[in-house]
Amino acid sequence: MKTIHVQDAIGTMLCHDITRIVPNGEKGPAFHKGHIVTQEDISTLLDIGKEHLYVFDPKDGYVHENDAAERIASAAMGQGLKDSAPSEGKVNITAAHTGLLDINVEALTKLNSVQDVIFGTIHTMQLVKKGRGLAGTRVIPLVVTEDIVTEAEEILRDNAPLIQVRPLKKCKVGVIITGSEIYKGRIEDKFGPVIHTKFSSYGSTILGQKLVSDSQELTVNAINEFVEQGADFIVLTGGMSVDPDDQTPASIRASGADVITYGAPMFPGAMFMYAQLGDIPILGLPGCVMYYKASVFDVIVPRILAGVSVPAEDIVALGHGGYCEGCAECRYPVCGFGK
Repeated sequence: MKTIHVQDAIGTMLCHDITRIVPNGEKGPAFHKGHIVTQEDISTLLDIGKEHLYVFDPKDGYVHENDAAERIASAAMGQGLKDSAPSEGKVNITAAHTGLLDINVEALTKLNSVQDVIFGTIHTMQLVKKGRGLAGTRVIPLVVTEDIVTEAEEILRDNAPLIQVRPLKKCKVGVIITGSEIYKGRIEDKFGPVIHTKFSSYGSTILGQKLVSDSQELTVNAINEFVEQGADFIVLTGGMSVDPDDQTPASIRASGADVITYGAPMFPGAMFMYAQLGDIPILGLPGCVMYYKASVFDVIVPRILAGVSVPAEDIVALGHGGYCEGCAECRYPVCGFGK
């Protein structure tokens, strides 16, 4: 901050509000803190008795809060995002398309450790719809030094991108409905339509649906048939418990797939299997997926479709946040489940 004659203040930034008082009239700010002085302002400033001003001069190495927020947001953003114009020093970031939100949490912590810089986000690794608000950033003071903004930009450059929305791959999905009661027509299949709806909402298509009894041979044959037909993704419904007739886990293993996990610390979704047959993900889905709006399916499948690796340790970590509270009105994904 420095004192400068009003005639020399053009292009500088006011450090404080300047009040105008009209006798028997109004009192209020003629200019607000942060205002950039222009040639047209000089006459007004002199009229209210301001021959000298307290100003920040950008030439002295200071960056206005709006400019700082824009630079930090720009350096942080990867694909699938849209930023707002700065308002009161803050820039908001929203999803430009539907996809998986991916945030470098470690880099976010480093960024927020920079003096006077703040960057807040929603939780990473969740499906977000186009237009959803994801993050906001600003600096605390009205102005910061160039060094602070540069430090933030260097962190973001070394850890790019800090935040992105990954598009979902449009897969051809093979659906295998297991269970002798369905295969023999004793009850109607209710699981298949749910899977169709969920994958359609992700932009994927159903390659086909096969009904099999509780037979390991028939189930493995169905898996192999979908592989031959060019399936990118295979899901098997039901038969995931420990009953002697439940053959789905054994069938997935018998297909030659590498099992990443059998069981997930999530409720609903505990009896879940995730395996890979070459490049093809294979999921064994417990019955809860059919009844709950949000389950292990809705947490894991968007990650797979976005091309994000889901190792066993990441599934283990889902225990923190893996308990659905069963709210009377489900608000997922705007809740803590799977976060």
